[in-house]
Amino acid sequence: MRSSVQAGDDGGDGGAALASYWWRPLVELGGSEGEAPRRRVRVLREMERLAAAANESLDDLRHKLLTYKAGDLWFPAGGIPKQEMDIPLVVSVLLIGLAGAGKSSLVDLMYYVLGRAGFVPFTSPADKDGRTVCLEEHNVLRSMRNGFCVFDSRGLDRDRMGDGLEEVAEWMEKGVRHRQPCRGASLLDASAPAKRFVRRRVNCVILVANLRELHRSLLSGDAGPLEATYDLVHHPPIKINSTEKPILVLTHGDELSPEERMEARVKVCEHLGVPDTNGVYDIPCVNEYGAAVDEMDPTTAYAVAEIILRALMVADRSRRPKARIKDRLLLVLAWAMCALSAWFAFLSRCCAKLGRANREAKLRVQ
Repeated sequence: MRSSVQAGDDGGDGGAALASYWWRPLVELGGSEGEAPRRRVRVLREMERLAAAANESLDDLRHKLLTYKAGDLWFPAGGIPKQEMDIPLVVSVLLIGLAGAGKSSLVDLMYYVLGRAGFVPFTSPADKDGRTVCLEEHNVLRSMRNGFCVFDSRGLDRDRMGDGLEEVAEWMEKGVRHRQPCRGASLLDASAPAKRFVRRRVNCVILVANLRELHRSLLSGDAGPLEATYDLVHHPPIKINSTEKPILVLTHGDELSPEERMEARVKVCEHLGVPDTNGVYDIPCVNEYGAAVDEMDPTTAYAVAEIILRALMVADRSRRPKARIKDRLLLVLAWAMCALSAWFAFLSRCCAKLGRANREAKLRVQ
């Protein structure tokens, strides 16, 4: 069942724009006795916050992202000035998730909301299974002054999560580049051109999960999708620092009823061990009405923009100091001392063997 859509009556000059407020019936119904309603109340308050902010601050947030430069959201800490921090020219945000989670659809929605690109698919062609075949770098603002980019990745197979987690760890360690082939993708002509593109270090991770599929997993008792998502959320390499959890985007919730959507979100967050509201967003990937997302559903438009802003905040506030020349010299000296000590240990062993052989020879002569 589709989530309810009603006419918005907030500040409509010349006619009220339609907006999706799927959670409003749940506010009117309230929580039943015997049910712990606090988690639901937190989600309802978060949705109301997004709706209120969408009516007042969407354009301001767009402007902030359009004028963003890497390091703009950094704040002083540890007594180190900004010029001594390791800040790249372009911040890289990586989308990961299981196959069919809606990563490519989310990228197209980012183009539409942030870059005002219309309903034009910017993501790369998929294979016969409908999955992305290689890493794709996207400038979702469509601006030459852009200070960040979003990487779309191939969906992970939950039946081969070991290989998928290993590939994600490799992206986090070695970096990502445009048109880089993903494991399991039959793309023969991408490896050579990909080497010409810049390799970028991943600065923040956004995890995309299919709420409809996770809801079915809860109902059927098939824990496969839930366990695979849990492994991905708690995969150590994707943590930018020890305290930050990846930003979680729940998609396809609009294909559930409001009650199912709320129940699935609360239970999924509880199972994954993540907060109900902080860093968790519930958005539809496809606008079914063919109208502008920011006019039809301003809450979704604002949520998409805030997802990017939160990712940039995580990236900028997880910066490390640059390695100073003195530190590099000390590192080189330490390696040189280690090599020298190993050389002297080798010589000592050789001399000991020669001395032992010499003594044995003298004993045989006697």
